[in-house]
Parts: sequence; C-alpha cells; structure tokens
Amino acid sequence: MDRKEFLAHVGMGATVLLVPACLGGLAGCSNSVVVPAAPTNVDFTLDISTGVLSKNGGYLVTHGIVVARTSASGFLAVSADCTHQDTLVQFIGATDSFRCPNHGATFNALGQVTGGPAPSSLATYNTALSGTSLSVFS
Repeated sequence: MDRKEFLAHVGMGATVLLVPACLGGLAGCSNSVVVPAAPTNVDFTLDISTGVLSKNGGYLVTHGIVVARTSASGFLAVSADCTHQDTLVQFIGATDSFRCPNHGATFNALGQVTGGPAPSSLATYNTALSGTSLSVFS
C-alpha cells in the first residue's frame, strides 16, 4: 500500500466513524433542546459559618440548586441545570449572574435568560438567613 492509498483509507475510516456520531448528536452537532426538570419541594438548610458560602461571591451546588452569596446577608438560589442542554451553570460574583460554560447562555440574578441559547429561565428558590444557618426552600 502506498502513501496515497493509506491516506484515502484513513480519511474514509474517519468519515465512517464521525458521520453516525454527528447524525446521532454525539459529536456536538445537534441543536436539540433539553429542558431539565427543576427541583421541587425544596427545603434544606446550610451552615454558612465556614466554606465557600462564608465569603461574598462564593457558591456551591447542592440538591440540584446553585446557592450563591452576594453580600453579608444576600443569597441567591437557582436551579443548577442550564435549560439549554442540562449543563451545570456557574455563578459570576462580579455581576451576580449565572453562566453556562457549555454554550455560553447567561442568566441574571432572577434566573432570567439574558443571552442564548437557553430557551427558558432557571427556577428560583427562596432563602432565609438565621445566624449562620441558611434555609433554601420553594
């Protein structure tokens, strides 16, 4: 087998492998929308005396919810999964907003879409601070 014949076989092999994956959405070629179900009947408490929530700008993901500290007594809680393709969103402390690292969707502090491709808002949850205990609830 000469070089030209070898490269032709390699190219054909790559095509055979990638076309089905792309058609099936496995190689990121799909624009399908997956709207995850947001957590319901939420009711849990977090100790904020230590860890990431002890400082402004800190956030964590628990119970399918992103909980973020915005100020000494301010907290946000939104569903953790982007409404575009179910990727965990990240809290951006400088702007009190959320961003999906997968395709760049952005959400404001109220969970509302501010930049696509997300088709709908993130669910929001109530927070109540009592001493060093933060309650997160529906």
